[in-house]
Amino acid sequence: MFDKVLVANRGEIAVRVFRTLSRMGIKTVAVYSDVDAGALHVRVADEAVNIGPAPANQSYLRGEVIIEAAKAAGAGAIHPGYGFLSESADFARAVEKAGLVFIGPSADAIDKMGSKIAARQVMSDAGVPIVPGTTEEVRTLERAREVAVEIGYPVAVKAAGGGGGKGFRVALRPEDLAQAFDGAKGEGERFFGNSTVYLERYLENPRHIEIQVLADLHGNVVHLFERDCSVQRRHQKLVEESPAPAVGPEMRQRIGDIAVQAAKAVGYSSAGTVEGLLAGDEYFFLEMNTRIQVEHGVTEMVTGTDLIEEQVRIAAGEPLRLSQDGVKLTGHAIECRINAEDASRGFLPNPGSLTTYDEPTGHHIRVDSGVTEGSVVERYYDPMIAKVIVWGEDRAEATERMLAALDDFAIEGVKTLLPFHRALLETAQWRDGETCSDLVADREWLETLQSTQQSGDAPHVQHSIH
Repeated sequence: MFDKVLVANRGEIAVRVFRTLSRMGIKTVAVYSDVDAGALHVRVADEAVNIGPAPANQSYLRGEVIIEAAKAAGAGAIHPGYGFLSESADFARAVEKAGLVFIGPSADAIDKMGSKIAARQVMSDAGVPIVPGTTEEVRTLERAREVAVEIGYPVAVKAAGGGGGKGFRVALRPEDLAQAFDGAKGEGERFFGNSTVYLERYLENPRHIEIQVLADLHGNVVHLFERDCSVQRRHQKLVEESPAPAVGPEMRQRIGDIAVQAAKAVGYSSAGTVEGLLAGDEYFFLEMNTRIQVEHGVTEMVTGTDLIEEQVRIAAGEPLRLSQDGVKLTGHAIECRINAEDASRGFLPNPGSLTTYDEPTGHHIRVDSGVTEGSVVERYYDPMIAKVIVWGEDRAEATERMLAALDDFAIEGVKTLLPFHRALLETAQWRDGETCSDLVADREWLETLQSTQQSGDAPHVQHSIH
C-alpha cells in the first residue's frame, strides 16, 4: 500500500479523496493554484505544493509540474480526481514513466475508452449497440455536413476527449451545424487540449443511464448497478439517483452485463462508468468515463462501497474485495449538485465569496464540498459548491429527505441552485420519475425561481422524515 498520495485536483473531489486516504492511514499532498492558496483542500491535506497561476492551463493542467511536485513530496502515487488530467492518457503514461503509480486505468485503456471515438469503435466491434454516428474523427465542416445528412438531424457534435457537458453541441437544423461544430472543437481544445470531434444522432429526451464498474489488475470486473442522470442543463448533470426509476430487474441485468463486457473488452482496471441512453426498451452505449464520477456518492450510498478506497487498493495491486453476487442494491439515493448559478437567468454562473455557508446534517444526509464560510467560488473553475446526497428506504422517502436537507442548507453571498432543486423535487414530473427535461428548458418556469433567489438562499418549507 502507498505511504503518500498526491491528488492532482482541487475543490470537493480533492477533499473527498483526502478523506478516504486519511482513513486508510495514507499521507496526503495537495496541489494548488495561486488563487487556491487558502482553499479547503489545501488546508485538509498533510502538505501542499503551489503549481502556478489561476488559469487551469497554467496550473492544474500542467502534468509535468504536478509530477515534479509528487516526486519532491515523496508521494508514491497520484490520484487525478475528475476533470483536468483525469482522462489524459499522456498524463497517465508520464506518471508511470516517472516511477509513480497512476490511481486509475492504464494509459492504453484511457486511449481506447477515454477517447469517445475509439470507445464507439471498440463497442461496435464488440457488438454493443451504439448511437448512430461516426466512429472516426470528423475533420472539416464540409465532412460534418455530409455525415449529418447521412445520419439525419438533429445531430450532436462531440469532442473526443470531452466530458461533463463540455465539448458537446447540438445542431437541430443544417443552419445550426457550423456553430455547433466550431463550438465543440473550441471547447474540446480549451478544456481538454484536444479539438478532435465526431458526430452522432441526437436522441431527444432519452433517459441518461450509466453503470458503475470496478475492475482490478487480475481480470476481475463487477458492476455496482445504475445511476439515472437524466436531469441536465446544457448536457451537464444536475440531479442523479440510484436505482433508476425506469429500470427494472431485467433491464438492470442487461445493462450491467453490457458494462462488464465493455470493461473487459479493453482490459480495464480501476473505477469507471459506462454511460448510455435508454430510449424505450433500447439501450445505446454512449461513452465510458475512465475516472471517478462526480456522482459516485450516489452509488456509495446504495451499495455501501467506498469507491475511492477501491480505486486505491486496485492501483496498489490488490484483487477486488467484491464479487458480483456480493454487491447489493439497498434503498434509494439522490444527489443534487449545488452550483453557484442563477437558474432563473439560464443557469448563469455567479462566482463570488460565500458570506454564509452552513451545511445540512442528519441521518442519511451527506454533503461533499470543498468550501467553508468565507471561501470564494472562483471564476476560473467549475462553479460547483457542494453535492448533497441522501438515502431513503425508497424514492419517495429519499425525495423528502433531500427536500429537508435543501431547506437546511444556508448559503449567502452568491446565487445557487438551491431554489431550483427545491422547486424541481416538488413537481409532479419528478414524483412521476420523468426526465424533467421540459422543465429545465422552460424559461418561464425557471424565471419564477427569481423571486425565491436571495443571495443563493430561499424561504424554507418544513419537511418531515421519520
